[in-house]
Amino acid sequence: MKVIIADDHWIVRESLKQVIRRMNGVNSTLEAGSFDEVLELLREHPDVDLVLADLIMPGFNDFDGLEQLRRESPQVPIAIISVHDDRAHVLRAISNGVIGYIPKSASGQEIETAFERLLAGEVYFPRRLIEMPGLVAEPIQTLPPEPTAEAFASLTPREREVIDLLGKGLSVHRIASELTLNNHTVRVHLGNIMRKMRLLDRSAVIHFAVSLANAPRNGSV
Repeated sequence: MKVIIADDHWIVRESLKQVIRRMNGVNSTLEAGSFDEVLELLREHPDVDLVLADLIMPGFNDFDGLEQLRRESPQVPIAIISVHDDRAHVLRAISNGVIGYIPKSASGQEIETAFERLLAGEVYFPRRLIEMPGLVAEPIQTLPPEPTAEAFASLTPREREVIDLLGKGLSVHRIASELTLNNHTVRVHLGNIMRKMRLLDRSAVIHFAVSLANAPRNGSV
């Protein structure tokens, strides 16, 4: 696997690189200290498996840079590593299609767990931040403009359990464990949910799950 680490502080890049080197399957780590360097690396290495990017570095301009990365390299999974340790940033990052969000305040063990999930093709978001009350996720373009109650009603009880646990921040592996299923079965359920709710990609499923977890329980979507 090939991973880009994008942060303008070399100490942070070196620390993250040391953690990633302990992960199985990673055979190449590339470094970028600015937004332009990230774009250049992505153009030189279209086979990158994961980008770990800070929201604050030269040229990145917070979420504007993230949106541009998603436009230029929509096939490359992106995870955010940020000093922002609040739910608003997590939900906005999700709405921009990231597969993970790791606060820099996280413990070493939490960061290692996050990397393990991301490199295994799963997602990682801090459960403690997603479950904080009082904020509503922003809309995402890949969601249907007007989700219908009929579409939601078409979900099976098991599919509703899966989407509920995903919205609470659980990984595919954890969902499988909670529901006594295997990982493949959980992914099949997520695929069925995507089809029924007309969600186009994994980031849209995550956003839908988080939005649903925070919606009023009044029987409608």
